Amino acid sequence: MLDEIREQPEALERTLRHALPAVRTLARVFARTRPKLIVLAARGTSDNAAQFGRYLLEITTGIPVSLAAPSIFTLYEARVELRDALVVAVSQSGESTDTILVLERAKEQGAVNVGITNEKASTLARRADHVLLVRAGKERSVAATKTYTGQLLMFYLLAYALGASIRLDDLKRLPEWTERALGAADQVREVVPRYRFMMDAAVVGRGLNFANALEFGLKLMETCYVVAERFSSADFLHGPIALVEESFPVFLFAPPGATWPSLRDILVKLRERKADILVITDTRNRQAMADSPRRIALPLQWPKDLWREELYTPIPYIVPAQLFSALLAEEKGLDPDRPRTLTKITKTL
Repeated sequence: MLDEIREQPEALERTLRHALPAVRTLARVFARTRPKLIVLAARGTSDNAAQFGRYLLEITTGIPVSLAAPSIFTLYEARVELRDALVVAVSQSGESTDTILVLERAKEQGAVNVGITNEKASTLARRADHVLLVRAGKERSVAATKTYTGQLLMFYLLAYALGASIRLDDLKRLPEWTERALGAADQVREVVPRYRFMMDAAVVGRGLNFANALEFGLKLMETCYVVAERFSSADFLHGPIALVEESFPVFLFAPPGATWPSLRDILVKLRERKADILVITDTRNRQAMADSPRRIALPLQWPKDLWREELYTPIPYIVPAQLFSALLAEEKGLDPDRPRTLTKITKTL
C-alpha cells in the first residue's frame, strides 16, 4: 500500500498523457449532443470517486448529476429512462457486475456511455463505447490508492471534454502537487502513534473534498478496523456533532476556498467540545494553520482566483490520509495489504 501511494505522481502523469486522445474523441461527441443529465454508477472506493465527479461536473458544467443505485437495476429490475443521459460506470477492476449492468441498460437505450477502469482487458472496457483508462499499473494492495486518484483525474478530463473551464496546463501540474503532498510523510508519521488505540472516529469534509472524507473513512475501516463515520460538514451540524465528546477523534479536510468559512465554524465547535482534532490543510490556508491544534499542512501553491484554490485540492489532499491509514495499520500491527474478509475484486448483484 505504501509503495502504491508513492507511485501516484508517476501514475497520474502517465494516465493524463495517454488519456488525451480518448478525451478529445469524447469532446467531439459532446459537441454534437450535449447531455442534459449525467448518471454515475460505482461501488466502494470508485463510488467515493464518483461523489467527487458529481460535485466537479455540476460545478463546472451545470449539468445535473445523479449517482445510480445499482440495486434498482439488479434486484428490482426496474426500467430507468437513460436514453438522453451520459452514463459513466466506474470500476477499478472493470469487473463490478452491477455497475456494468447499469452501463449495459444505458447502451440498450442508445445513451452515450463511458467506462472508467484500470484494467484494459476487463469486461467494462469491452462493453463501454468509450473508455477512459486509468494507467496506474497493477494495484496489488486490496486497499485502493493510486486507482482512486486516477479516477479523480478522469473526472477532471471528463469535465474538460464537456467544455468546462478546466485547463490542461493545470491538470499537468497535478503529479507535481501530488509529489509535494508525499513530502508530508514525516508529519503523518509524527501524529500516527497518538491514534494507536483509536476505535471510533469521524471524518468530515465538504464540497469537492467530501469524497475524500468518504474515502479516508473507508480506508480507516478496511485497513485499521476503526469505526469511522463520514460526513459532509453541513450534515455533521444536523445532529451527528452530538456524538463528539472530549478526546473523540475528528479528522477534518480544510482547504482554502469556498468551503473554508463553514469548516472554520465546525473547527470552533469541535474545539469547544475538546475533541481530538486533526486537520488536513495546506500552507495557503493561514487561518487553518493558525487555528488548528493539530494539523498536516501540505506545501502547495494554487492558481490565484478563490474557487480554483479548492478546485485542484482533492488529489493531493487524499495523499496524507492514505499515508495515515497505512502507517496506522502498521502501528496497530495489522497488514493493510490484506484486510480480513476482503478481496481485490468484489462482484455484487
